[in-house]
Amino acid sequence: EVQLVESGGGLVQPGGSLRLSCAASGFTFSRYAMSWVRLAPGKGLEWVSSINSGGDTTVYADSVKGRFTISRDNAKNMLYLQLNSLKTEDTAMYHCAKLWTTIQIRGLNAMDSRGKGTLVTISS
Repeated sequence: EVQLVESGGGLVQPGGSLRLSCAASGFTFSRYAMSWVRLAPGKGLEWVSSINSGGDTTVYADSVKGRFTISRDNAKNMLYLQLNSLKTEDTAMYHCAKLWTTIQIRGLNAMDSRGKGTLVTISS
């Protein structure tokens, strides 16, 4: 059974930083691309970033490019998202997601599993 458990969320002031983590189990982590997606209050699910199975190719939504960095450690079965220069509009529940492919596909259509999420709140 695929399990994805996110952690690292919290309350941060605008301009601050956070590092989110996702612990993966129940599948061969190194064989699959992964994504981060987020759900903000009153909005639909938004794709944030994806990384390929090998960890050497990444893609980002325009709204976070240059501020967020996705990475992975295949030896530890861990996925990460470094969030810098945070804005109030980044407030959301952040979920990690397993893709059905090795490739870092943009968007929501390649997800086949998603964790329960970790809450990020940006407020002064």
